[in-house]
Amino acid sequence: MMSDPGTPRGTPAAVLAIDAGNSKTDVAIVADDGTVRGTARGGPFRPDRVGATAAVAALGPLVEKAQASSGLDQPGPVARHVSACLANADLPVEHEALEDAILSREWGRSIEVFNDTFALLRAGLDEPRGIAVVCGAGINCAGLLPDGTTATFAAVGHISGDWGGGGNLWQEAMWWAARSVDGRGPSTALAVALPRHFGLATMHELIAAVHLGSLSESECMQLTPLLFEVAAGGDDVASALVGRQAEEVVALAVAAVRRLGVLDEPIPVVLGGGVLTAGHQQLMDQINRLLSEAAPLAEPRVARTPPVVGAALLGLDRLEAPSSVRDRLQESFAALGVPATP
Repeated sequence: MMSDPGTPRGTPAAVLAIDAGNSKTDVAIVADDGTVRGTARGGPFRPDRVGATAAVAALGPLVEKAQASSGLDQPGPVARHVSACLANADLPVEHEALEDAILSREWGRSIEVFNDTFALLRAGLDEPRGIAVVCGAGINCAGLLPDGTTATFAAVGHISGDWGGGGNLWQEAMWWAARSVDGRGPSTALAVALPRHFGLATMHELIAAVHLGSLSESECMQLTPLLFEVAAGGDDVASALVGRQAEEVVALAVAAVRRLGVLDEPIPVVLGGGVLTAGHQQLMDQINRLLSEAAPLAEPRVARTPPVVGAALLGLDRLEAPSSVRDRLQESFAALGVPATP
């Protein structure tokens, strides 16, 4: 949905692109010729915790920083169009609240809000046709066809059928490690590796540290890469969790393929987010195998372009910019060396 807050003052840039995820936020200001004039990076975007208004207000300093570095810090709107790809824009009521909050900031003449999965999707494609699965702190999927047809998921956690992502995997690892220690489950090397990572002697000490808040959420997330290390060492329990994550990624992708009606057509499947771009070979091998069995014509590819590029491309698509401008955008970001993951 596009909105128009009115006639601006000054001469704004073409696009203000925002990619705001659960782990980091990137902002970019793009000129009419596709050149990236200013960027800024910040922390997590969590309207599910602080509300849409507060979350969007926290983007303000990042927009100001990017604008200051762009040399386009004139009064009035920052850009003609704001392309905002935001985490937790899952349900219509959330989407509307975020759109209203951005509209009130008067950053652009028009705005368009997407779930942040669409930033990954557009960043990994040469045209607006494909599927993206993001597995970072959480997990989500989106599919898009040139005629505007989409396939999306509620993606609000366990109650909407979701499993996995870094924020879930470390808890699953602890669940199995705890049961290994107290006799309710099979033996696993996780029971030693997880507490040792924090210099603790036992799972009992680790459980207490997490329960009492001695370890922050970001510190607990460090256990997710450790899970993959233990799995690579041959541990059956850890390997089963890796396998389950692969199954969930493929289940999302195949569901999107079927809902878009393209099971019998080649279609790219862009894989992004920290869990999928970290290079865990065991995970990626299983994803490729399972996807080839369920959707043989699907073409998996790991995202190498920062999602904020996708947000900017969506904005240029809306402005009907020529292909030369979109190409220059890609070149400009590449020259800046903006990483694909935090």
